Amino acid sequence: MSGSTVYRTKRRFVEGNLERALSEEPRPGAERKLTGKEEALLVATACAGPPAGRARWTLKLLAGAMVKLTEHKSLSHETVRRRLAENDLKPWRKDMWCIPLVDGEYVARMEDVLDLYAEAPDPDHPVVCFDESPVQLIGEARQPIPAEPGRLERYDYEYRRNGTVNLFVLLDVHRPWRKVKVTERRAAEDYAQCMRELVDIHYPDAETVRVVQDNLSTHSAGALYQAFPPAEARRILRRLEFHYTPKHASWLNMVEIEIGVLRGQCLDRRIDNPKRLRRELAAWERQRNAARSRIK
Repeated sequence: MSGSTVYRTKRRFVEGNLERALSEEPRPGAERKLTGKEEALLVATACAGPPAGRARWTLKLLAGAMVKLTEHKSLSHETVRRRLAENDLKPWRKDMWCIPLVDGEYVARMEDVLDLYAEAPDPDHPVVCFDESPVQLIGEARQPIPAEPGRLERYDYEYRRNGTVNLFVLLDVHRPWRKVKVTERRAAEDYAQCMRELVDIHYPDAETVRVVQDNLSTHSAGALYQAFPPAEARRILRRLEFHYTPKHASWLNMVEIEIGVLRGQCLDRRIDNPKRLRRELAAWERQRNAARSRIK
């Protein structure tokens, strides 16, 4: 309870009596046009399907519906808007979402990935999360104006599109290590090359590298056979073990959190060419690894 409420109650008691102190004074302004029951009816109507022939509710449609359902002769759009806002409702908006099918396959893949995360670290069988992310190269149309005391940095709203590149991101689940590789594409050949570097360069002494990844079509053993001779593809695959997240549940892949950190700390700006992007990513990667940052 605020101090002003206590003060007003005390003043009503001094000026009147206990009954007046416990009763609330009339509030300024017009009375609410909708009663509690009518407001509940408005909420229920807004949450129901729109009229036939209309894709969604609008304030005008809802006001008209309430006039038909109640004894009000008219109802303003603003009254409807305020009552909906109080109930955190925007019936003219909706979100598109991937709603996963939680079946046996979903549960099996989920438990497989979570069991890997819960295992004790094993240098002979490391667990590495893998994913890719597109990055748009953006150049300045005009030279930005640097910040000064009392004035923010200014940059022009116009910009130049310089194409896109792909990022392959690797994250060790049990030790503070990550690797970001920039490629022009994310084709099967690029994925295969990344897997070869994983076993030959990053984990040359590991017996098997267990890779957690999503269900993208290029994330398969077949991609290595597309990129390399059969003997070389087989050599690499003998040291890889793929574990897939459930469909529409790639958020179980810890590297997605790391990519979010990368975007917030390094990529939240305009970078105009691949050379500069590689330089900035290398600096970010060194700092994160040196700080022994981990996703927990």
